Amino acid sequence: MGEKIRARRKALGVNAINTAESAGISRVTLHRIEKGEASVTMGAYLNVLAALGLTLPEAEVPSTIDVEDAIPTRIKIDDYPQLRQLAWQVHGTDTLTPVEAHDIYERNWRHIDASKLEARERHLINSLQTGLGGDFPHV
Repeated sequence: MGEKIRARRKALGVNAINTAESAGISRVTLHRIEKGEASVTMGAYLNVLAALGLTLPEAEVPSTIDVEDAIPTRIKIDDYPQLRQLAWQVHGTDTLTPVEAHDIYERNWRHIDASKLEARERHLINSLQTGLGGDFPHV
């Protein structure tokens, strides 16, 4: 990407100092970007791209992702009855991260009544198991 940035700057006939000033960064940082150094912040890269009229290519979403199978970023405890019973010690929040929910299910699996699992919770458990692994069974 650094080479493309430098080529664009040269093609526009803009010197490094003016480009750096337009991007709100130092000339040294611009030089590091043009060399492709990974230690430069993404914000600095984006500022330079904007200053030169460039954009990042759109991130492609794999077509194999099924939203139904995705693990939510936050899991509402009250939406899952068995999780609610297992998470009695959780205070001050009504949501968990997937890792927190996974750990609670895994640590307390012996207390799960699989016959009382609702389809939605069963699906969550299987998604957590698939995505994060662990020693409790698929349901």
